[in-house]
Order: sequence, then C-alpha cells, then structure tokens
Amino acid sequence: SSMLLLALLVLGLLGPAGCPKTEPLSRSSDEPLFRGADRYDFAVIVPAGTTECFWQFAHHSGNFFFSYEVQRATGIAKSRNILATASDPNGFQLGASQHVRGQINFPTKETGFYQLCLDNKHNHFGFMQVYLNFGVYYDGFNMEKEQPAERKQLNDTLEAIGVSIRNLQMRIFHMWRFYNFARMRKGADSFLLESNYHYVNWWSMAQSCVIVLSGVLQLYCLKRLFKAQSSSKPSC
Repeated sequence: SSMLLLALLVLGLLGPAGCPKTEPLSRSSDEPLFRGADRYDFAVIVPAGTTECFWQFAHHSGNFFFSYEVQRATGIAKSRNILATASDPNGFQLGASQHVRGQINFPTKETGFYQLCLDNKHNHFGFMQVYLNFGVYYDGFNMEKEQPAERKQLNDTLEAIGVSIRNLQMRIFHMWRFYNFARMRKGADSFLLESNYHYVNWWSMAQSCVIVLSGVLQLYCLKRLFKAQSSSKPSC
C-alpha cells in the first residue's frame, strides 16, 4: 500500500497543477484575452544594467500616449538619462527618447499589445526610479461609431448633451494627464531636494572636521617652534 501511495504522489506531482495561466496572449478558447486597463500611472525601479518592459493593449484608430520622468538615480555618475522606446505589436519601433523626462505619442494603427521599454544598461553601478504614465484613449471614449442619422443632428437635445459630455470627458482626461506631469515633477524635485539636503549636511560636516584638524595641526606646529631645546652645557 505504501508503494501505491508513493506512485500516486509521483503522478500528482508530474501532472498539471491546475493553476491559471498568466500569459496574456493565451490561445485557449475558453480563456478570455487579458487586456487590462486603458491608463496606468506608477513608479518603477529599473536596476543597473537591465531593461524593463511593459505591454499595453490598444485597438486600432486610437491615440497612444507614453510619458516618463526619472525621479531618482544612484551610482557613481548619477546620470538621470534613460532610454525609453515604444514598439507596435509587430515589434517595429514607433518612437524613442533618451532624456531625464520625455513623451512618446502616436496613433494606434493595429490592434494588439504595444511594448514600452526602459533601458538602464548604460548605468552599471546604480538603479533608477522612473515614474510612468501611459495608456490609450479614443475619440468619443469608445462611443459607438455607427449611429443612426437622426442621432447625429445637433438640433436634438439629447445628442447635444451627449456631445457636450464627451467633450467634457476629453478635457477632464487631458487635465488628468497634466496632473500626472505635475506629480512626476513633484516627485523628482522632492528626491532632488532630499539629495541636496544630505549632500549639504555631509559636506558641512566634512569641512568642519577639516577646519578642526587644520587648527590642531597648526597649534602643534606652533608649539614645536617655541619649544625650548635642552642643552647639556652648564650656563654661565
């Protein structure tokens, strides 16, 4: 019986565990295609000498936006420049930016997952903290394109109200983007202020130590100059 239990245990370990698949492009018919949200904003740590990539699903005839800002950089040179690239579902590069902050905007001509990458391979001794804001939006926020002709007339009160609401939503969306730009700059300025604060404290402490050490050395040298030399000859 013990051998039978051992065989069943081995078969259970070798068999499928029943865990859900995590890859977004699953070809299984019973699993829906994972698309995620239309907009993201978060901060990410890019280690030294590595590349971090993200994927965003978008339909065709959309507007893709990607903005970033390096908030903090460590290492010897502490260069805050990072290479950011955007590619279409076929792997064709649509834009690149290598600065402290930048934007990559383009229309989505194909439906699929667009790739965004942050390359920190030039910095081999420190990581970078990068704030990202990317996503896709559509004209009318995915409203139905094929509408009856009578609903397209602006004389209709409901249609006019709908157009006004969509325009208001579009303006609110762009204000949200400007707000994220301000959050990026605020985070970067906060880290820069903190870094300068520690730099001033340590530099002031080092200068104070140098001044005290210089005073002690000067006092020691002066004491040696005025020190009376002992003589073996008797005085007259």
